[in-house]
Amino acid sequence: MQNILKSMKNIAVVGFSPDPNKASNHVGNYLIEQGFNVFAIYPKSVEINGRQTYQSLSEIKQNIDTIVMFRKAEFATELAKEALRLGVKNLWLQLGIVNDEAKKIAQDGGLNFTQDACIMIEHKRMKNDKSK
Repeated sequence: MQNILKSMKNIAVVGFSPDPNKASNHVGNYLIEQGFNVFAIYPKSVEINGRQTYQSLSEIKQNIDTIVMFRKAEFATELAKEALRLGVKNLWLQLGIVNDEAKKIAQDGGLNFTQDACIMIEHKRMKNDKSK
């Protein structure tokens, strides 16, 4: 987990909802506020909070180092394979999302992998630990 938090800069948030009441919107905006370069993956929207959205990871022209997933667990297996194809270093499945097949694919491919944890909570915890 710490490997991901310390190395992430360009983050694709898969399932970044335009709905401000959704966790993905709250977490995605938190990451933006923290200075990360965040790419919203949400096929039903053109922009979220004035930022361009993307239909898929393959549309992003910059190198992505971290993928944060806010979709149903069954989508994680294919996402892990795509992360490996794209050369992504980190795959994070948000709180409540568990997929052991995706974990095996990611870890066998050398990805840093976390599941069932909130990246915002863990980032805040890491920041608080540094300030002590």
